[in-house]
Amino acid sequence: MQNVPLRAKPAYPIEAVDNALHLLQLLRDSGTLRLKDAAAELHVAPSTAHRLLAMLVYRGFAVQDDSRGYLAGPAMGVAPAGLAGTQLLRSLAQTPLELLSRRVNESVNLMVRVGTKVRFLSTIESTNALRVGDRQGAVLPAHRASGGKAMLAELDPHLLEQLFRNPNAEPGDDSISDEEYPSFLRELDGIRSTGFAANLQQTEDGINAIGMALHGPDGLVTAAISVAMPAARFRPLFDGGLVATMHATRLQIEEQLASR
Repeated sequence: MQNVPLRAKPAYPIEAVDNALHLLQLLRDSGTLRLKDAAAELHVAPSTAHRLLAMLVYRGFAVQDDSRGYLAGPAMGVAPAGLAGTQLLRSLAQTPLELLSRRVNESVNLMVRVGTKVRFLSTIESTNALRVGDRQGAVLPAHRASGGKAMLAELDPHLLEQLFRNPNAEPGDDSISDEEYPSFLRELDGIRSTGFAANLQQTEDGINAIGMALHGPDGLVTAAISVAMPAARFRPLFDGGLVATMHATRLQIEEQLASR
């Protein structure tokens, strides 16, 4: 089976290490984690999850609160997303995203924005032999990822300036040059007009994606969804009604959020 992953999986993975790193990603992206949820995510017994979490606490990567839940510890290099209801969002979006993945037979992602980054909360992989792999836990520049651009398009211009044009803006992949910034703003104008954003091999060669922002009951952007595929399959899928199919999924998730 051929796969197109964001990062190549080692030929000889060490399961215990992989599980511990997976827990770190969950702590970072959700901010809090219960033992039973950790066991369910890893598909292991609660006793196994407890031993892994105990080691993270010992090394300072996790701490326990008064309710015995686990939080990101001081040794975490990346702060937690700090967004309330992240686990609820994942739960409510799961079934609609699974249906979307089956309809288009491509990989579907759920993500949130944290500053100038997007963090992938979950992925529903395509059943195609050649497909985009699991992005869960991945962190990408928001202004390059399709879902990130969809969320950025709804920000106030002054906040965009603070994120990308102040002297303290993060360097490297997070920076937008003086020459690129006007084009970036025009792209956001187009996204606001069409309701979707495109990533045409901007984060990985050979991979295209379409993203849409999700809104909470207050009408504010809370997350985004994206459909990612090998670039060779992009045009037929796009011309076949991908945007309309994604829009229906977005409305379904937003209705779920509004009903809670």
